[in-house]
Amino acid sequence: MIERLESLLKDAREELAKASTKDLVLQAKGKYVGRKGEVASLLKDLGALPPEERKSAGEAINKVKTLIESEIERLLSGFLESEKEGKLRKERLDITLPGRFVRPGKRHPVTQVMDEIEDIFLGLGFDIAEGPEVELDYYNFEALNFPPDHPARDMQDTFFVGGDLLLRTHTSSVQPRVMEKKAPPFRIIAPGTVYRRDSDITHSPMFHQVEGFMVDSKITFSDLKGTLTHFLRSLFGSRTAIRFRPSFFPFTEPSAEVDISCVICKGTGCRVCKGSGWLEILGAGMIHPNVFRAVKYDPEACTGFAFGLGVERIAMLKFGIDDLRLLFENDLRFLQQF
Repeated sequence: MIERLESLLKDAREELAKASTKDLVLQAKGKYVGRKGEVASLLKDLGALPPEERKSAGEAINKVKTLIESEIERLLSGFLESEKEGKLRKERLDITLPGRFVRPGKRHPVTQVMDEIEDIFLGLGFDIAEGPEVELDYYNFEALNFPPDHPARDMQDTFFVGGDLLLRTHTSSVQPRVMEKKAPPFRIIAPGTVYRRDSDITHSPMFHQVEGFMVDSKITFSDLKGTLTHFLRSLFGSRTAIRFRPSFFPFTEPSAEVDISCVICKGTGCRVCKGSGWLEILGAGMIHPNVFRAVKYDPEACTGFAFGLGVERIAMLKFGIDDLRLLFENDLRFLQQF
């Protein structure tokens, strides 16, 4: 047994000394100290020895096994270290090279205007509410006093999804949703994306609106005028002239269109305002009693006003943009100006 162990240790050391690769070392490991290797074979033969020799023979076998494993581990560690150094050399970074220039991002002009609008109304004590963009016909039309056969539905150019589902044509649909869950008094703005079947230099099939409404027991048209006057002068400047013209919306009565003095010609008349000196900016009015009835409010006990404005239109006026499509083309030359 001792002679076999000495021969085995000698052969293993010679083979490991010649192993020039990691794979050859692993191959020698399996041959000598693997589960079916030479050392395992010697351990099986212990049973054939006399009982008094088994202990010393077992200790000798384990000693040889430990010597071979130690040499294998030393060689494997060397190969692993070499591999690591080679990998580090390949992945080394030259920190003296100049970095790549990354253009700083800027907020989109529509986002800038939306944030400014929200800040003004938050300063007036309004809360922000949201609603689904895929909306039910009931909330988009019927609860806002648009009966199924109402001709005002033709003004909306609606994208229908199927059945009673549609892409909301205005964020006014948030109004009845809030009223169903909330009791007066409250003041809310509802910014968001809306959709209509329209596309040219002044219209887009997808654009942004801000709906606003206030409900309490004694809200008057004067409250509406005061709120919108403060808002528009905060947005366009304290010298901005404002006028209210009678109009029609199914969900408000009385209704009004709100104009501001032209931001281009300052009211003297130009191509943008078609020589009138005025620009239409938003629609507003006192909430129709039928809207209150739809949400189980008593129209004799509460009153309120509502208004809606297009964010892209305001952005075009604030920044002097003459084509709405520029806001959606993602041309960096255009966006970097803001």
